[in-house]
Amino acid sequence: MNKRGRVSVFAALLVAGALMAPAVNAHQGVNLNERDRTPARGPLLVDGTVSFAVRADLSRGDRRGFRFQLDDGDTLAVQLLIVDEAPANRLRSSALPRVTVTDPSGKVTRMVIGERTEFYEPYGGTNYLYLSRIKKRAVAGTYKVRMTGRDLNSVETVVSVGYREVRGEVRE
Repeated sequence: MNKRGRVSVFAALLVAGALMAPAVNAHQGVNLNERDRTPARGPLLVDGTVSFAVRADLSRGDRRGFRFQLDDGDTLAVQLLIVDEAPANRLRSSALPRVTVTDPSGKVTRMVIGERTEFYEPYGGTNYLYLSRIKKRAVAGTYKVRMTGRDLNSVETVVSVGYREVRGEVRE
């Protein structure tokens, strides 16, 4: 194969790789429903380093929960987002869903809403707002996440867990 042919093949491979990239870079979706009222009743994400997008529609009084596991040396990476649409994107921080993360030792961390950073997710074509982020060294064991709605309007809420873009296991 001549130089021009090799360049054409290389260019075609680059284009093919770019077209497949969105599927590889998308968080694995997990939808919570009314059965998932507590972390114990919600799903278990077996490896909390795998990137998951845990979704729930929350209005006042709604409670949802799930769990994920981390090992020593892992990084705890959790982000709270909402879909960037009215009326949710206009709510005061005190009306947005409350999310707490309890580590294996029992320490509770409330995800304090301190930002409204825009984020466009190209795989699903959705605009989000980052509200809060946690990133620190993990304690080995099972983490519990509680999500609570605080407004009369339903807020499409996403808690993103993990950072590795590989397929993960979810146990119901």
